Amino acid sequence: MTTIASAAVSCCGDTAAERPWIVDRFDDIKVIRYEVPGFEQLPLEEKELIYYLAEAAKCGRDILFDQNCAVNLPVRRTLETVYLNYEGDRTVPEWKALEKYLKKVWFANGIHHHYSNDKFVPEFTEGYLLDVIETIPEEKFGELNALRGAVCTAIFDPQTYPTRLNQRAGDDLLWTSSSNYYRNVRQAEAEKFYADMAAADAGNPEPVSYGLNSQLVKHEETNEIHERVWKVGGMYSPAIERIVYWLEKAEAVAAEPQKSNIAALIAYYRTGDLKEFDRYNIGWVKDTVSNVDFVNGFIEDYGDPLGRKASWEANVNFMDREACRRTEIISENAQWFEDNSPVDPAYKKKEVKGVSAKVITVAMLGGDCYPATPIGINLPNADWIRKEYGSKSVTIDNITYAYDKAAHGNGFAEEFVLRAEDRERMDKYGKLADDLHTDLHECLGHGSGQLAPGVKGGELRSYGSTLEEARADLFGLYYLGDPKLVELGLIPTLDVAKAQYADYVMNGLMTQLARIEPGKNVEESHMRNRKLIAEWCYEQGKADNVIEWVKQNGKTYVVVNDFEKLRGLFGRMLREVQRIKSEGDYEAGAALVERYGVTVDPVLHEEVRARYYALRIEPYGGFVNPEYELVERDGKVVDVKISYPADYVEQMLGYSKDYSFLPNVN
Repeated sequence: MTTIASAAVSCCGDTAAERPWIVDRFDDIKVIRYEVPGFEQLPLEEKELIYYLAEAAKCGRDILFDQNCAVNLPVRRTLETVYLNYEGDRTVPEWKALEKYLKKVWFANGIHHHYSNDKFVPEFTEGYLLDVIETIPEEKFGELNALRGAVCTAIFDPQTYPTRLNQRAGDDLLWTSSSNYYRNVRQAEAEKFYADMAAADAGNPEPVSYGLNSQLVKHEETNEIHERVWKVGGMYSPAIERIVYWLEKAEAVAAEPQKSNIAALIAYYRTGDLKEFDRYNIGWVKDTVSNVDFVNGFIEDYGDPLGRKASWEANVNFMDREACRRTEIISENAQWFEDNSPVDPAYKKKEVKGVSAKVITVAMLGGDCYPATPIGINLPNADWIRKEYGSKSVTIDNITYAYDKAAHGNGFAEEFVLRAEDRERMDKYGKLADDLHTDLHECLGHGSGQLAPGVKGGELRSYGSTLEEARADLFGLYYLGDPKLVELGLIPTLDVAKAQYADYVMNGLMTQLARIEPGKNVEESHMRNRKLIAEWCYEQGKADNVIEWVKQNGKTYVVVNDFEKLRGLFGRMLREVQRIKSEGDYEAGAALVERYGVTVDPVLHEEVRARYYALRIEPYGGFVNPEYELVERDGKVVDVKISYPADYVEQMLGYSKDYSFLPNVN
């Protein structure tokens, strides 16, 4: 479960040269450089461990491209070949448009926007692309020559692969989504396939996450449905073999218990056995002592319309020990938070086990964490493991710091926050409020509550991700306004909560709309979650004017008039969302999301986009990774050097050259 940065985290309108945190800007995206403070002071064995884990984190890049859409690798490689070999005029508008399109494909790990899921619309013509290709020797393209027609269709035909993830109620979500988790399979067929698996496992207190690490395929001639498992010797084997190679290097230098955990992950990659993945997750969540930590594997299921299949991602990090005191306090008081939650007592955990949280410094991002990355992570996702063994949460401090630096002085607050007192609170407490909300969301929100007897956890289907993020957000919002946080020394005053409440409601109701294309509704789970919460609280608080729309000087604003009553609304909604999850109430969950989380007011949408883009603020941000180099003497590693590249194109081309292991068609 992840927390991603909100639309309010944005860059300013000056140039990259004037603001070195930003290394590239194109379309609606800024690319930011993050630093890894404290790396040089780590012991040599930890530096070496980070190096090997970082290499493993880069080896699964092709997997994510192929998971997102079957044609992504041929498209990327065709455009990269063009980019590297074209000797014609690179100053004309169509070349600039082609270059921008390639940058967007790199950023999104495919031809669909990483957030809206819509296919990119090229600003160059098919004729121009073919003319450019004709100037390049055929041997430069190799096997790509045979795929040229498919590549052009994918880029230029709006009816082919129109959206990566369709969540529209009433549609066959598999047939109308372009992700590559299912091939030739209808939604009803997939649901029956996994329902039969689950029925055979009925009563198992440790249910397997069926479908997590496989593509489901229907044979065109026999109509037989089977899984292609992602493992060594299975689908994606060439990339997974390289991941395993570097994990074995990491295992050799790791200390216990991490050495055993890495061995369990390797066993899972070799066999594809999801029980091995559970074994790894249990060991990983119990390890609260290792300074260096990592995520590597098929983790989050947001990209699957059915919420089963997981995208490949990686993250390498180490603890920010000074900042960890904040999360230690939260973890130590986890039982108090659970006991005092406003949810039905039947759905509270009687005993909170194994909740741990820390603030980390990220050292490498990969797969679905790169270039865009979550700012917080809570794992594992299996409910039974969370109940029996607990969960582990992280807040990524150097990423939030980089976002904060890139956003400083961008004019956003002056444009969208009406009241001076709200702006002052956001300026003074904004980062602390964001960090604490992330801590509470990840550490306690996702880790809170329990399912009713007989509920497995997948009953909410396509609405599950949105409702789970809403549950965690509401938990964090509710407790951010609790005097207990002042008592614990986590915040100096409840003004921290007021800063977050005003920002969250404004973002959910209004400013996040800048991320959505005209005429579109909200599709991404985190955005639906924020809109769902803000819209529901606005409607429920209308009688008391808790949240108010204000028109001033021809502009629309959102203001919170009663912060205490808003907190009460957060608590009421948390109670209902927890009930929906605990009981697996699909109908109630679907109705809640569809009513409050999806539909966009076109008039407000147009105004927000006009005001937002007038500030030259890109609503999306991502990162270039640092580079690491082993320093060896007489065959022994004596140091690991870190450097900070500032060229987005160079890093992407380098990754495609050095970490591309899969064939064009998988």
